[in-house]
Amino acid sequence: MTEPTSPEHTTETARLGMWDAVSIIVGIVVGTSIYKTIGFIYGNVENGWIALGAFLLGGVLSLIGALCYAELATTYPRMGGDYVYLTRAYGRPVGFLFGWAQLAVILTGSIAAMGYAFGDYAVRLWSLDASMTIWLTLGSVLLISALNLAGVVFGKWTQNVLTAAKVVGLFAIVVVGIGWGQIDLTMQPETPPKNPSFAVAMILVLYAFGGWNDAAFVASEVRDRERNIPKALFLGIGGITLVYLIVNLGYLWGVGFDKLQNNPTPAAEVLSAPFGENGAKIMSLLVMLSALGALNGLIFTGARIFTALGREHSVFAFLGRWDPRLGVPVWSILAQAAVTTLLILVVGTDLGHQIFDAGLSAVGVAGLEWKKFGTEFDTLVTSTAPVFWLFFLLTGVSLFVLRMKDRDIHRPFTTPLYPLVPLVFCGTSLFMLYRSQQFAGPLSLIGWVPLLLGVPLYFLSRQTSEHS
Repeated sequence: MTEPTSPEHTTETARLGMWDAVSIIVGIVVGTSIYKTIGFIYGNVENGWIALGAFLLGGVLSLIGALCYAELATTYPRMGGDYVYLTRAYGRPVGFLFGWAQLAVILTGSIAAMGYAFGDYAVRLWSLDASMTIWLTLGSVLLISALNLAGVVFGKWTQNVLTAAKVVGLFAIVVVGIGWGQIDLTMQPETPPKNPSFAVAMILVLYAFGGWNDAAFVASEVRDRERNIPKALFLGIGGITLVYLIVNLGYLWGVGFDKLQNNPTPAAEVLSAPFGENGAKIMSLLVMLSALGALNGLIFTGARIFTALGREHSVFAFLGRWDPRLGVPVWSILAQAAVTTLLILVVGTDLGHQIFDAGLSAVGVAGLEWKKFGTEFDTLVTSTAPVFWLFFLLTGVSLFVLRMKDRDIHRPFTTPLYPLVPLVFCGTSLFMLYRSQQFAGPLSLIGWVPLLLGVPLYFLSRQTSEHS
């Protein structure tokens, strides 16, 4: 059995600068949420000012989380992020389950969701039959995975280019919204939303901010990490918050609060004012670029978790192999692509639904309502969210545990206002866990079932190690 290495141990070459890490954060977070969830958020707030306040609060809560992660990532700068913190705080079983959950549910589910976002809008842009969505989804995931297999330098430049493209595109939405829209400084609706829920709005807002913590997965590859990791987290989240606020102003001034309520394509309405049908096509292209940027960031960072998992658990030993010439974990990227492909097929095909439901029936559980949330994107996001927030909560608590266990370890960055800041972070995570489970209902089994399968897998791995 391989023992966990020391907090300072790392064997990877530091090839990423601060702005590369910022680009990864922005690339992952600013995916398609700013396009897909805006209508639902505005349907749950009373006016435009509250909507802007919700996004500002989301940025503040994310920054609070970043303060916690900055301490963890600089104190334990090994590849794997949360995997490292959870293993050190709670032991090998919890670390194993986190790594397994990322491979089976969380990261691969997010990759599949971004792939579906790309596929949906590609069908609209090119006027293709809806049956092509799944093939375009698979194609986008496999293409970006292949680009990351080409090497870390190629992967980071892909991320930088896609991030720049999406920021420019969002800026264009702001310019069009303000330039051609009817500015309403009051931002009060003519028709107030029915049964608004600020709590539901915050669930969606925090989802829109989700993914900033993934920069911790590549902590060991960041140059001068003691300074650059905290800076990257703060600059990334601060920049994202500013972008979200400005884009929301563009939406409000360009379309108006009433038309934003429950509107699935608000940006298309903004761009269609001056450009007509071409505006909708521009919108589709922007979403596709954002989805590709999120895909690249998730694939790039996610494979680093599985490398850490493979180095410490024999059943996944093949994932720990690192290609020193290319600077990438080849087998981790391949495994990640394979599991993502399986999730895409399970959620997006009738055969996938039948096989999963048959497994549930075998243990006396009724089949799922697969179309409850409409698109495959919504199904994946909703069903995997509770598992994600469970481990986010455990990571927040790990800061307290590790402060006690590792009293003598040097901490290059310490969370300010301790313990208040991590308590707020843990409270936010607990709230999101409760509400996301309540919102997903039985569909959360898509996330919980694979996670539970990791329990016997861990004991198999332990037995294999003891007899090796």
